[in-house]
Amino acid sequence: MSARSLALCTLVLALCGTLACAAPPAGIGDADRSAIRDNESTFTKSAIAKDFGKMVSLYTEDAALLPPNGPAVQGREAIQKWMAQFPPMSTFTIDAVDIDGRGDLAYVRGNYNLTMNPPGAAPASDRGKFVEIWRKQSDGSWKMKWDIFNSDLPPAPPPAQ
Repeated sequence: MSARSLALCTLVLALCGTLACAAPPAGIGDADRSAIRDNESTFTKSAIAKDFGKMVSLYTEDAALLPPNGPAVQGREAIQKWMAQFPPMSTFTIDAVDIDGRGDLAYVRGNYNLTMNPPGAAPASDRGKFVEIWRKQSDGSWKMKWDIFNSDLPPAPPPAQ
């Protein structure tokens, strides 16, 4: 093997070793977790106030809401229309159990608890869990890309016939 071939092989091996040892993207930091928690707080306060414009501003334009017992709701405008059909809420809390991620992608796993007040009906409570996927935007803000939730309560029995 010539000196030139040996030098080329050494360079290729060094490059491969460097790439193989490259660190994965850094996890999200405390400032990112804090920003996402602030967004969760804004979300719950806006839900109680029925400020759906503010709620959907926390989603990316192409976000998807994946509610239980129904089809996916795609895009901010459709998500806002879906939310507007939701009965008023007197309570809505979120407990973000885990917030983690890498680079510009974060996930949140948590639990929710809410009380709805349908017009002309008794208040109804629900509790359940959720998973959200967040994307860091070019301005440094975090927006939700996917939002899925489901109840811990058993489904209501079918009406008597």
